[in-house]
Amino acid sequence: MTNNDVLKKLRVALMLRDDEIVEILKLVDFKISKAELGALFRKEDHPNYMECGDQILRNFLNGLVIHFRGEKDNPKNPKETLAHLKKNIVTKPKKKYETNFKEKQEKKLDKHIVHGNYKNKKKS
Repeated sequence: MTNNDVLKKLRVALMLRDDEIVEILKLVDFKISKAELGALFRKEDHPNYMECGDQILRNFLNGLVIHFRGEKDNPKNPKETLAHLKKNIVTKPKKKYETNFKEKQEKKLDKHIVHGNYKNKKKS
């Protein structure tokens, strides 16, 4: 797994937009443009693809720590920071199943079929 893959997966898991990633990198004094960031998220065969170096990933991870926990002088509660992520998650409504589903399936069965003996079945 490459650094680009790790960065992409973190971006999806934390639901981060490009501008938020730029802000997170600014927390550790690492400046990157949205265009450069977009090049990191491209497919490897794209002409504008750029490999994510160790320095970019390291600074992003350090920025994430500051983003969620805060600095030593001004600590944050990570639960509050993560709570806003949970609010943004859209949940799908649960499917409602029919209560008489089993009865409907049993009606569809042909009860006149005789099940025969299988040739390869071991006798116990």
